[in-house]
Amino acid sequence: MRTYTGGEFIIMGVPGYTLDQKTIEIIKKVKPAGFILFARNIKSPEQLRALTDDLRAHSELTPFITIDQEGGRVSRLKEFAIEPPSAKALTDFGDVILIADHGRITGKLLKLFGFNLNLAPVLDVLVNEKNENSLKGRTYGSTPDQVVRNAAAFSDSMTAEGILCCGKHYPGYSMANVDPHNDLPSVDRTKEELAALEWQSFKRMLPKLHMVMVGHVSYPRIDASGLPATLSRVMVHQVLREEWSFEGCTITDDMDMGAIKSKYGSCEAAVQALEAGNDLMLVCHSLEAVPQIAAALAGAPRAVLDQSFDRISALRARLVEPQAFSLAAFETLNQDLAGLRAAVPSYQPV
Repeated sequence: MRTYTGGEFIIMGVPGYTLDQKTIEIIKKVKPAGFILFARNIKSPEQLRALTDDLRAHSELTPFITIDQEGGRVSRLKEFAIEPPSAKALTDFGDVILIADHGRITGKLLKLFGFNLNLAPVLDVLVNEKNENSLKGRTYGSTPDQVVRNAAAFSDSMTAEGILCCGKHYPGYSMANVDPHNDLPSVDRTKEELAALEWQSFKRMLPKLHMVMVGHVSYPRIDASGLPATLSRVMVHQVLREEWSFEGCTITDDMDMGAIKSKYGSCEAAVQALEAGNDLMLVCHSLEAVPQIAAALAGAPRAVLDQSFDRISALRARLVEPQAFSLAAFETLNQDLAGLRAAVPSYQPV
C-alpha cells in the first residue's frame, strides 16, 4: 500500500533564481507533484533552464513544471523574452492563424526551457472588461463560439509541441466583480444561466483539455453553502465530474490567494478542496506552509487520495522530455515572437 506524504497533490512555488538548501530540503521531504515558476524565478535563458533541470534532479517522480504563459500581461517569460500579444488583442485582430502561431511558439519556448504544462488557455467569456475580476486582456472572446475557436487554436498548436494545457477558470470569473487575489467573489447566477453562456466554452473544450483549473468564486444559487468552487463538492465532483463526465485532472487556483487564505486557512482548505474532487493544489508563494499543507493532505480519506493519485499518475505518463537547450534556439523563437508582435501593432504592453 502506498504511503502518501501529501506532496503528491501539491504544485509548489520556489523562492528564487536557484534552489537554496531550505527549498531542497522541503522538496525532499514533501515530494511535491511539481512546481510553478513566476517572474521571481526568471532572470536569463540559461538560468531558467538550469533551474528547471535542478527541479527535475531533486524529484523522485517526473515533476509537472508549469507556468502561466498566456500572452500579454500574463507572460512570465517577458523577463527576458519579447512579450506576445494578449489573448484579447489577438482576438480583436481577428486572425485565428496568428493565434495558432502564438500557441506553436509558446509550446516550443516552454519545451526549450524545461516546462511540460502551461496553465492556459483562459476559457472565461468576456462580459464586461471593467469588472474587477483579474481577466482584463486575458479572454479569447465575448461569445462562447469565439472563445472556443480561438482558445482551441492556441491550445491545439501548443499541445502539438508536447506541452500540456489547462483550461481556466472553471466555473467562471466572467460575471465576478471582485478579484479573487484579494477576496472571494460571489456571483448570483443560476445553473441555467451559466449553461447558456459561461459554461459553454468549458464544456466544449473539455475533450481538448489535459487539466481544468477551478477558481475561487462562489455561486450560492448552485451551492447554497456559499463555499468557493474550489472547496465545493457540488461544483467539482457533481457538476464537472459526474454531470460533465470529466475524467482528467483538476487543479485549484492558488491557495495563497486572499479569497481562500483569509477565510478558510490553507491546510483546512486544501483538504476540503481534495475532498471536493480536486487533484492538485497550487501553493505558489508560502514555501513555509507547504510541509503543513502536505501533512494535512496526507490525512485525507484513503479512497480520495488513491483516486486523485491515479488521475495524476495517468497525466504524468503523458509528460515529455525537454528539448536540448541552446541559446540560438531561443533567439530564433524570440524573433518569432517579434514577428507576432509586429503583426498585431495595436497591442501595446501595459
